[in-house]
Amino acid sequence: MHTILEEYKKEIKIKYETEKEGVHFDYLFSPSRGKLRDLCWLIFENNPTQDDLNVFKNLFCLDFDHTKKNKFKEQKDKFRPIETFFKGETDPSNIDAINLAAIMVDFQPRPFKKFNEKYRIEESKRIEKVGKDVIVERENEGIEKVVLVENKNEESKEHPENGNLFFDFATKFSKIMAQKMYPQKIITIGIGAIAVVTSACLYFVQKKD
Repeated sequence: MHTILEEYKKEIKIKYETEKEGVHFDYLFSPSRGKLRDLCWLIFENNPTQDDLNVFKNLFCLDFDHTKKNKFKEQKDKFRPIETFFKGETDPSNIDAINLAAIMVDFQPRPFKKFNEKYRIEESKRIEKVGKDVIVERENEGIEKVVLVENKNEESKEHPENGNLFFDFATKFSKIMAQKMYPQKIITIGIGAIAVVTSACLYFVQKKD
């Protein structure tokens, strides 16, 4: 199972691959215990943070002191796990050695305690974001359902009930027939109808007389 400590070591190793081509090329490109020891002293001579000083003390069991460089030279074997870690030969388990490796390539955030805190915060934010995305997606699904229902209602309006089909057909047929009848025929029919009505009226008048 992938742990936060493994992620910490992975990120340090990635930073090393960049830094070994940089300012400290002479110490890091082909690391040895002696080179790493000298680089460590060089780094701690330049205003180290309190966290870095704590790592130094925990690993070497002594406080960093500019006047004790000769005593520090005796600590060369303490850099063996860092050397093999940078070379990809071993996977160190000593947290103080790992933290010192982070110092030597200027990896941030360090030490592991700070990396762990930041990692957990980012992980919780990521989980929270995923949860929000799921909620939004469900809400969008609800909106889509409402739209579909509305669309179905619109379709039902466009298609009337069967009871009205005959009436619509008759209306359309009458319009078509009216359009096909020529004006002359309409006039002829009108005159004929008037003549019939006039004849009927005369008949009834004569009968009364």
